[in-house]
Amino acid sequence: MVTTDPISDMLARIHNGYMAGKKAVVLPWSKVKESLANVLAQNHYLSKVETTTDDGKKNLQLELKYNGKIAAMQSVKRISKPSVRVYANKHQLPKVLGGMGIAIISTPQGLLTDKEARKKGLGGEVICEVS
Repeated sequence: MVTTDPISDMLARIHNGYMAGKKAVVLPWSKVKESLANVLAQNHYLSKVETTTDDGKKNLQLELKYNGKIAAMQSVKRISKPSVRVYANKHQLPKVLGGMGIAIISTPQGLLTDKEARKKGLGGEVICEVS
């Protein structure tokens, strides 16, 4: 299956996995997806990120995290889309749920959360908001 927006597809698969109560989701590997998954894992939305190989194709296996029966990720919203890119400078970075959630920003230093980007004084493309 070819999608026009692989990041949106990844976020939808993760969200659907949580809604279905799955333990893990598997998706096609890419550098950006792995980087995004690592940011989500560092912020306790995923338990583990692994790269696997099936028939010569790399995949990402993401272990979903639950607090009891409650999903660690309640909502995810894609902000910048291929059709409409959304950029923010260091003063315009969004705060998600008053700092309770995270916004993932694509900066010159890689993917960072809004808090990390603020500390480093960086702006960039606002990829998504997670809470």
